[in-house]
Amino acid sequence: MSYIVDFKNVSTVGLESSPVAAALAGLRANEARYFMNKYKHEFTVVPAGESQDTLDYVTRILKEERDIEFAAKPLETSAFEVENIRFSYVFYEDGLGLNVMYTVDDPKKRAVGFKLSEGMEVPAELEGKFKFARQKSKLAGTIRGSFFVIKREY
Repeated sequence: MSYIVDFKNVSTVGLESSPVAAALAGLRANEARYFMNKYKHEFTVVPAGESQDTLDYVTRILKEERDIEFAAKPLETSAFEVENIRFSYVFYEDGLGLNVMYTVDDPKKRAVGFKLSEGMEVPAELEGKFKFARQKSKLAGTIRGSFFVIKREY
C-alpha cells in the first residue's frame, strides 16, 4: 500500500523497525519537501516487499557500477519521473536513504546518491570508498551525503 510522505507532520510509518526511525523519517520528509518545492510532486513510498522492480533496478546499478551490495534490509521504495528525470529511492532499515537520478535524455546527469540518517554509522559497504559532506536539515538534523556518477546505460 502506498503512502504519501507528509513533510509537515513527520511520521515513522513504515520505518518503525529502524533503530534510527525518527531520523530516517526526517530524511524521507526532507526528500518529500524538496520534490514538492522544486517540482510540485507528491513523494509517495511503497513497502519494499511490493516494489521488487525498483529494488532490482537499484541493486543492478549498484552492483554493475561499483560492486556494492547492501546487507541492510530495504524498508520502502519510491519510483517516479519528473521533467524527464527518473528517480528511484530505497530507504533501508539501518537509516540509509539511497536515490538513483537518471536523466532520460542527458547521460551526463545520472548519479546515485547516498544519505545517512543522523545517528547511523557509515555502512561497511561504503566505508572508506566515499567522502561524506554534511548538510543541516530542520526535518532530519544532520544528514551526511555522497554520490557517484553512473557511467553505463540502464
